[in-house]
Amino acid sequence: MHPLLEAIAQRSSLNHFDAEARLDDADIRELIGWASRAPSAFNLQNWRFIAVRSESGKQRLRQLAWDQPKVSEAAVTFILCGVLPDTAQLPARLQSSVNAGFMPAAMPHTWQQAAEQLYSDSPLARRDEAVRSATLAAATLMQAGQALGLGACPMTGFDTEAVASSFGLGADEIPVMLVAMGRARAGNWPQKPRRPLEQILELA
Repeated sequence: MHPLLEAIAQRSSLNHFDAEARLDDADIRELIGWASRAPSAFNLQNWRFIAVRSESGKQRLRQLAWDQPKVSEAAVTFILCGVLPDTAQLPARLQSSVNAGFMPAAMPHTWQQAAEQLYSDSPLARRDEAVRSATLAAATLMQAGQALGLGACPMTGFDTEAVASSFGLGADEIPVMLVAMGRARAGNWPQKPRRPLEQILELA
């Protein structure tokens, strides 16, 4: 089996982490480097990652996440922030693609116009895009962790307003989910069985 498929097959959501295991700055930077390769609309890359790893920070976050032990036992718990799309940022974020030679020089402006039409009069579309982008980044982060021998658990059980306030999120940032990550300890379940394809797939 291809290693990527093996990682998907073996991934499970951990509830029990080795509380003695640590990740250093280089480990965290590597993980976020991979997570940042996730797709995003117009390549806006409208996400931000807060790596909560200090004992005080993890305890503070744990209290805002229904006192779930994995928040503090994991080596790091990431706050995945979706950022409301800011179309003014598009030309700068696309310039490296132009410089690399595969995007025409006029295309960033064209994409900016399209994005403005999509988002300008729709707060819901902007919020949906922020949530989608952060979710794709979270999935990529977890797969990268799996490939590097780490386990993870995505979490939506937390007080979003309190997390935003406590960790200084901007008015344009949404705390979409937490991702606890670290080394597994005994007691975790394997990946739970999935529904049959006949129940979830339509061939049109």
